[in-house]
Amino acid sequence: MNLFFKKFSVIITLLLVFTSCNSAEVIELSSPDTSKKIVFLEGENNNITFSVYYNDKKIIQTSVLELLSEELNFSGKVTVEQIENTSVNTTWNSRFSELSTIPDHYNQTKIYLKQGNAKLNIIARAYNEGVAFSYEVPAQNGIEEIGLSENIHYNFSENFPVWSTPKREKGVLTAQGKYSKIPMTELQEGADRPLLIEVSDDIKIALAEAQLVDYARMSFDKGNSSKYSIVSSLDGKTEALKQDEITGAVIEENKVAGARVHKKLPFQSPWRVVMMGESYGELLENNYLIQNLNPPSEIADDSWIKPGKVLRETTLTTQGAFAAIDFVSSHNMQYIMFDAGWYGNEMKNSSDATTVTLDPKRSKGPLDMQAVTAYGKERGVGLILYVNRRALEKQLDDILPLFKEWGVAGIKFGFVRVGDQDATAWMHEAIKKAAEYGMIVDVHDEYRPTGFSRTYPNLLTQEGIRGDEESVPNDHTLITMFTRTLAGASDNTVCYYNSRVNKMGSHASQLAKTICVFSPLQFLYWYDKAPAAPIKEDGLWGDTKTIGNEPELEFFNNVPTTWDETKVLKAEIGEVGVIARRKGNDWFIGGINGTTPHNVEVDFSFLEPNAKYLAKVYTDDETVKTRTNVKIEEVAVSHKTKQNLSLKSNNGFVMHITKQ
Repeated sequence: MNLFFKKFSVIITLLLVFTSCNSAEVIELSSPDTSKKIVFLEGENNNITFSVYYNDKKIIQTSVLELLSEELNFSGKVTVEQIENTSVNTTWNSRFSELSTIPDHYNQTKIYLKQGNAKLNIIARAYNEGVAFSYEVPAQNGIEEIGLSENIHYNFSENFPVWSTPKREKGVLTAQGKYSKIPMTELQEGADRPLLIEVSDDIKIALAEAQLVDYARMSFDKGNSSKYSIVSSLDGKTEALKQDEITGAVIEENKVAGARVHKKLPFQSPWRVVMMGESYGELLENNYLIQNLNPPSEIADDSWIKPGKVLRETTLTTQGAFAAIDFVSSHNMQYIMFDAGWYGNEMKNSSDATTVTLDPKRSKGPLDMQAVTAYGKERGVGLILYVNRRALEKQLDDILPLFKEWGVAGIKFGFVRVGDQDATAWMHEAIKKAAEYGMIVDVHDEYRPTGFSRTYPNLLTQEGIRGDEESVPNDHTLITMFTRTLAGASDNTVCYYNSRVNKMGSHASQLAKTICVFSPLQFLYWYDKAPAAPIKEDGLWGDTKTIGNEPELEFFNNVPTTWDETKVLKAEIGEVGVIARRKGNDWFIGGINGTTPHNVEVDFSFLEPNAKYLAKVYTDDETVKTRTNVKIEEVAVSHKTKQNLSLKSNNGFVMHITKQ
């Protein structure tokens, strides 16, 4: 059956119902533009099978969804009892995304199945940007709760290259790990999502997850269901977790055998997603697909949620905070943040985040928290406090009302637990609670987004990226731009004066990260201090430098952190990338180059026709005698302009384009 729909502007309910039949039927679901298709129950009928097509090319061969439970036996003959079809064509608006108006256009089918004696519903959607499915276990047989494990066996026709994070093992960061391009047959346990697969020169796909809220995390490994296969599975329950005190990597844990999730009936799984595009750039431009697979915002009035730019205050003193607030206020930034150490040693279970008890290794003080928030309020600057997961897990219900009383604007969650169902459920419940107290949230370390920020937009950003703290070179940032950022916002912590910038790339390429790596909370000058702040030379924050007054800092002052429109102008993964983003009438372009020099042509055809613009161009130039060697030029441009830029190894550029 071919479920092909016309475009409608509202949901169409219950288009078609089938009664029980003796055998499974082949069920096809096409995207509104017919370029994407997912086919269910093709072939033998003892498994729940699916395959995926892009422009009539079968890019995922017949594959299998495998569910295991002691309470329900998901095996045996698959029969279709009923089918419901709907179509949606709408938009929604966001102040916190890479687009301000986001299209949400899809065709959906809900297939009511029996596999053996177990009832199971498959909900599938086909978008112009890709396809997705989830499964629903309805109430049945008087069973209240089941334990469940899930394996999806994806089969392919060739040994396609994939971009994978490292093997998940003790002492290794995966979400923050280094990407490698490998044949899919060399995948190792724990490859994180999204998993980018290069099917051909003009077909790129990514296996992803959406709406992970109260479930175990999905990850990938090489499969054995065919010659070229990938298997996804869920993280098992973890106990007795011990983390490295510097990196947060798990160094000791006890994995509990058995079912990976436990759920009361009925329930629906997270979405299993196949993002599809002709290029890396198209995948990135369409990454709103992940948020579309999440429910709309639960926050009726989100006016208190303010994206912006953040300066970490490294001295943990009242004097240093006042200096940081003055700098932030005068440079069009919105927040300062106190990192680890303000409430003692964050890595000790005895640490108490309801008190200001300075860690003497990090600060000698004094620090008057409420004086800081009061001064910040005078200057229009908010305070974000870092809290390690040890204090968060035991004190969240105490610190939220206390932080509200102190006048704190948000919390940075540190060294969070991720993976198993308990950790996932706790995390998202904590974000909900933070919203109740008017707190924005930045989740750090191994957490990666699956679109929850649509439902709770106070979750402004998260790490789960190999960012500047890892001294990552430009060529790896150019991998991250087209892999990790497919999932959503990424807190990269942009360095500027720190000596590691010379190892990573250049100062112009650091400017470009504010455009190329999207984050509604953009941390700038990581490791650097405000000019009037006390000197800090304890080494715990890296090579601390004083922020200067170089002319190009005006770009940091002017660049927004959320956008109305995004266009990828050039995308060669690991090599070179150029992204243009619009806020109001202004356009900002960021370009990052890898190891090999490139000549880049910037085509301004995205500009409004018959309008005049002025582009301020910032490039690396060793002849400019400042600490940062950034050259600034002004150029008149229009939608007909094409400008060539010669980028040396590991250089970059940015542009701020204003309408005249």
